[in-house]
Amino acid sequence: MGTTVRPYNKEEASKKEEVAEMFDNISKRYDFLNHFLSMGIDKLWRKRAIKMLRKSMPQGMKPEVILDIATGTGDFALEALKLNPKKVVGLDLSEGMLEVGREKMKKKKVDDIIEMVQGDSENLPFDDNYFDGYTVGFGVRNFENLEAGLGEMLRVLKPGGIGIVLEFSKPKRFPIKQFFGFYSRYIIPGIGKTISKDKSAYSYLPESVAAFPEGKDFESILTKVGYNVIQSRPVSGGIATIYVGQKPIEA
Repeated sequence: MGTTVRPYNKEEASKKEEVAEMFDNISKRYDFLNHFLSMGIDKLWRKRAIKMLRKSMPQGMKPEVILDIATGTGDFALEALKLNPKKVVGLDLSEGMLEVGREKMKKKKVDDIIEMVQGDSENLPFDDNYFDGYTVGFGVRNFENLEAGLGEMLRVLKPGGIGIVLEFSKPKRFPIKQFFGFYSRYIIPGIGKTISKDKSAYSYLPESVAAFPEGKDFESILTKVGYNVIQSRPVSGGIATIYVGQKPIEA
């Protein structure tokens, strides 16, 4: 899988521990920075992803119970409410992010539908074949073991269930490639450091994007783990990609 990119590169800490620490550190400023640095376009990506989840569900199967992995403060979980689910579970390593998310759900009066739980994406605390669908936004590149995390998410999906992965990718065409390269390398770390006070967190972003196996490489990993890959759709000129995978329907 290549070099492991970590936020702080501590000798005695795992990537998983460092990612949790990083998100704890930036949790109070995360929502503001996330929407500010993406110029709000991340909201459009999530809307597109939820529409793709709805369209990809097998005939006769409804997305009634949904899992949002690496939920952070719950933006993807909130978007999933447009599917009219009975239950959405948002799971994250960072308790700091979850605390912000729980307050958000209470203010929006949806905490009876959206449950925010602390947990490890690579060791999910759920039964096999439990969820109709899952979403994960900008989270899989933070996994310590990508295949293990994808396998766990596949395990908890019902046969025929749909998994949606929204993740950054690397634009290939001029001028988006050059703009995104400059913006992610210089602008995001600079503003992120100033506002979040964590100099490593927003330097980790472009480094982790650069190291992530995107496009066909990621599709190959999904297939290897056991998914049927339905489609992958680059958005905004390839700044991000939405991947749609299905758990095979058992005979």
